Amino acid sequence: MFAVTILGNNSALPAYDRHPSAQIVTINDQLLLIDCGEGTQMQLSRYKIRRGKLNHIFISHLHGDHYFGLIGLISSMALLNREQPLHLFAPPGLEEIISLQLKVASTTLPYELVFHPLNDEEVILDTPKFSVEAFHTQHRIPCWGFLIKEKKHPRKLDKEKAINFDIPAAFYPSLKMGYDYTAKDGSVVYNEQVTIPNSPAKSYAYCADTIYDERLINIAKDVTMIYHEATYLNGMEERAAARFHSTTSQAATIAMNANAGGLLLGHFSSKFEELHDYLKEALEVFPKTQLAIEGVTFRI
Repeated sequence: MFAVTILGNNSALPAYDRHPSAQIVTINDQLLLIDCGEGTQMQLSRYKIRRGKLNHIFISHLHGDHYFGLIGLISSMALLNREQPLHLFAPPGLEEIISLQLKVASTTLPYELVFHPLNDEEVILDTPKFSVEAFHTQHRIPCWGFLIKEKKHPRKLDKEKAINFDIPAAFYPSLKMGYDYTAKDGSVVYNEQVTIPNSPAKSYAYCADTIYDERLINIAKDVTMIYHEATYLNGMEERAAARFHSTTSQAATIAMNANAGGLLLGHFSSKFEELHDYLKEALEVFPKTQLAIEGVTFRI
């Protein structure tokens, strides 16, 4: 399963029962937390997401609506006697902030908090089943987006056929990679005789706070789904640019030109109680747009 669950979709001020930025990405058996605004751990409880399964947290930047919930979550994990390491990927300054918060509270974590400073655009997490790449977004302070990619073998094995051809199990990984099998007598079992094509690998681009930036088009090219902030509605382009944010149509234009499979809009301004205009404006540019509604899980 590859999906994203929205925990918080609002901008800096919580309003109308909307919370600051946070979302859970589920990929296979892993849960990844992207941003951790105020109230995130309450949202985890509300939507019955097991915090004990969280091993990786990614913080885009050091504006409070993206990380003020982190120390509470870290502390709660300690109170629950967490033992496994927790990996935190964030701008370098956050390590000092967390250390000071723990120090003044005289808190010693019973688990290892492994801090990974974000310094370069590169792959920051690489596992056998997925990878996470960090990229810059253009905001008032250093800010990062995250590109999560599935890893899949190009072929699926038809095990019954492989057994019928007497292919040893040790060769199965090679079959999945597309190789033919040559028997001891020199006969060849062609790959397509015992495998079928795998489904394409999927991807998710999280574009954190940013002005309209066409550089993101190439970064998110052909992704299965892109999340892009849309703090403001159309007609507020000057305000958006002054505050290093984007409008609905700007976000939709990035998704359209990137040939994304779908767009999630979020980071809504607290000026607006209703969100239907956000969706209406974006749909005029990119028909495959959805609003990042809290509590909803979107399959990627």
